[in-house]
Amino acid sequence: MMTSRAARNDWVATIATQASRASSVLFAADSACGAAKETGKIVAPDQFIAAAERYGITPSIDRWVIDSAFRWLVSEADERRRLTMCSINLSGQSLGDDKFLPFVIEQFHRSGIDGSKICFEITETAAIANFSQASRFIQALKELGCKFALDDFGTGLSSFGYLKHFPVDFLKIDGSFVKGVLHDPIDREMVRSINEIGHLTGKQTIAEWAENAEIIEVLRGLGVDYAQGYGVSQPQRVQRAAIA
Repeated sequence: MMTSRAARNDWVATIATQASRASSVLFAADSACGAAKETGKIVAPDQFIAAAERYGITPSIDRWVIDSAFRWLVSEADERRRLTMCSINLSGQSLGDDKFLPFVIEQFHRSGIDGSKICFEITETAAIANFSQASRFIQALKELGCKFALDDFGTGLSSFGYLKHFPVDFLKIDGSFVKGVLHDPIDREMVRSINEIGHLTGKQTIAEWAENAEIIEVLRGLGVDYAQGYGVSQPQRVQRAAIA
């Protein structure tokens, strides 16, 4: 079952690098996780997150990712100094968990990690569904210096109005639009529009699914701040020794 797999710690942390439009590397580790099968193969997040949400265990997974990321940052001093920021994805269920915020604050106090090194990512859908809770969560952790990104923007309700008051630092343009910028004028216009509204509301933009140099070049021309995807780097598995 999903619960026993989580209890056995059969999760694997991965990181992916983000790059700036000027081709210099931001060195931002975007932390996610995959499930390890008994065969040793990694199950991608999109293959098990839906099931985890159905069973209500995504807050446990989020706790594991935060604990693992912080352990890695503490143990890898050279990587910590090199990194500008470590991004950590959070689920909507965690935002609705009253015990989750105290857990996160305790992790900062226990590890001594500088809050300015951490960026938490929440999806647009989760942010809107838990707007008041998400806002309180963000404000509390911003007091520790943390940054926040609104993930998968453009696939949810996509109301630009709330962006004026939602205190996030980054807007992540959903990859379903980014992957089509080379050949689909509508996708390219969506990316351009989201990028412009992000900048108008004081947010930096990150394009997901930047799979090759051609897409990255278009994003650069559109003025997108950062790109994330295989065109920048392949996800890398975090060493188990650092997070055991």
